[in-house]
Amino acid sequence: MFNKILIANRGEIALRIIRTCKEMGIKTVAVYSKADADSLHVRFADEAVCIGPPPGKDSYLKIPNIIAAAEVTNADAIHPGYGFLSENAEFSRVCAENDIKFIGASEEMISKMGDKATAKATMIAAGVPVVPGSDGLLESAEQGIKMAKEIGYPVMIKATAGGGGKGMRLIKEEGEFKKAWDSARQEAAASFGNDGMYMEKFVEEPRHVEIQIVGDSNGKACHLSERDCSIQRRHQKLIEETPSPIVSQELREKMGAAAIKGAEAIKYEGAGTVEFLVDKNGDFYFMEMNTRIQVEHPITEEVTDYDLIKEQIKVAAGEPISGRNYYPQLHSIEVRINAEDPANGFRPSPGKITNLHFPGGHGVRIDSHVYAGYTIPPFYDSMIGKLIVSAQTREEAIIKMKRALEETVIEGIKTTIPFHLKMMQDEAFKSGNFTTKYLDTWDFSVLKD
Repeated sequence: MFNKILIANRGEIALRIIRTCKEMGIKTVAVYSKADADSLHVRFADEAVCIGPPPGKDSYLKIPNIIAAAEVTNADAIHPGYGFLSENAEFSRVCAENDIKFIGASEEMISKMGDKATAKATMIAAGVPVVPGSDGLLESAEQGIKMAKEIGYPVMIKATAGGGGKGMRLIKEEGEFKKAWDSARQEAAASFGNDGMYMEKFVEEPRHVEIQIVGDSNGKACHLSERDCSIQRRHQKLIEETPSPIVSQELREKMGAAAIKGAEAIKYEGAGTVEFLVDKNGDFYFMEMNTRIQVEHPITEEVTDYDLIKEQIKVAAGEPISGRNYYPQLHSIEVRINAEDPANGFRPSPGKITNLHFPGGHGVRIDSHVYAGYTIPPFYDSMIGKLIVSAQTREEAIIKMKRALEETVIEGIKTTIPFHLKMMQDEAFKSGNFTTKYLDTWDFSVLKD
């Protein structure tokens, strides 16, 4: 087992990792930018090293600075959390070259799954269902138009290096293709430095359902059932839950088996997520694989009583997984509390928190790094916490979430709490009858009341 782990991240996920390390008797090193000197992960780690000025590119994304911090503190492993360098193949490689264990996927796995066209080809070879579309990258708009005629409109063109909805365009008819192709490529090149595009049949009335998997160094993988992440705005998740309201036990086992098949095909090591689109007929298609821990991992932990961070660390240290699959014993819902104003287009709201009270009670969990007097810096992701509730049924979980949100007080900034409160009373959400497009037509003006 590792003696000391450096956490190459910030905020709530850094604090989350520190907590598990302490329970395992492992020393921790926090790294921080000058903007995060007062953050709780700095306070609660055994050691802390400043790695640069506030912008992420000069600190949390600066590989030489992080490696230097690991070397000066004699850390023998690095946990990247999520975001920043968690899916950076070069970072994984540099860690290996410096005899520091990267608690995550290998350079090869990150490269293979990070490129969406390659990931799709890999899953096809493994026998995992995929959305009909191009076998690899499209060479031209003309090739795309020809293929779209074969698979039928509507189609979606996507940047192979994409994420967060960038470099994606929905095309409903041939006359729209060339303009959408040009703008998507320009956006992809500007955002990712890679304008490679591929195409998929557009899945109508889709649900976003992902399977949590863990694989070990022996090539074995298990799954921990699904999470439904369909409540999204501009491809950014806002609410997640498990089990999914639309997934039967039969479908759960089929999707879990497909996820394991894909993970074992690449001998995946660590915690990861295989993401699927499920259509209105209950057919599912591989979308992408995230080779890291997910923001929404706590709901899986709550319904399976399984510490995913602990398992990540154990697997990275060479220990085998148990080999069995895990199924939900409760219903759990997570809402992301962001420092944003949902009544005004989710405009960022950094600033000082003047008053803070988090909820408690049975089945209520808060993962957050903020406190009264803490100033939220404007340089990073706006998420300041996650509120997770668990109950025997989905109906009880929704009621509990409403109670917990009403009990939450965050003053001095705007947050997404008013939106989440409305969603807990929303008839479509309460019935489980929604798709990934639901918020596209949702009336956000009700938040101005």
